[in-house]
Amino acid sequence: MTLGTPSSQAYGEPWYWDNRYAHESAPFDWYQKYPALASLIHLYVPHRHERILVVGCGNSVFSEDMVNDGYEDVVNVDISSVVIEAMQTKYSNCQQLKYIKLDVRDMSPFQAGSFAAVIDKGTLDSILCGNNSRQNATQMLGEVWRVLKDKGVYILITYGAPVYRLGLLKESCMWSIKLHVIAKFGAEGSSEQPTRALTDPILLDESGSSVEDVLGKNPDVHYIYVCTKEPKTKD
Repeated sequence: MTLGTPSSQAYGEPWYWDNRYAHESAPFDWYQKYPALASLIHLYVPHRHERILVVGCGNSVFSEDMVNDGYEDVVNVDISSVVIEAMQTKYSNCQQLKYIKLDVRDMSPFQAGSFAAVIDKGTLDSILCGNNSRQNATQMLGEVWRVLKDKGVYILITYGAPVYRLGLLKESCMWSIKLHVIAKFGAEGSSEQPTRALTDPILLDESGSSVEDVLGKNPDVHYIYVCTKEPKTKD
């Protein structure tokens, strides 16, 4: 069964995802697949034994691919009980993968400083499509910051250019931010040859407008913000 095309605002609502996953069970990866991003993950999460959180996991095989690449502890959360139950059943024999129903605006089951990395492929984007988007996004980013260890990284893969995302990130928490870009999927379902190495960050100015000087206007890329949690300084 194919669902009708929703308004983008529906992406911010839990009912939409329960309905979608109840009718579309085939694995789907938003934006990018793991092999396309592996070199960047290796760069910022070099130790395979550290605990990693994937938010808005859906029914993606991204985390499975991480485990196949040697990562030993990948926790996945999603607001949809339908997809979490399906993924718990699918990976019941894989000790390296855990699936938990959770709202990213309140991840209180996790203690502060629980994860070395948080990976987000489109979850912040979905929240920004919903009602009370700014407030909900700020709550989510605050929770991401809380569950990260000091010097842990939040890896955000998004369609949002710096002029739309940088201010939100900087206002939410104490991050140091690096920007990378990757070409969007080509017609064959794999990333096209990027114009620059994925692991080569782009220099950012305060507003993010400098990116246009490097990429031109309206580049056909996904933006990857690598946000490192800076520890709070003691008075």
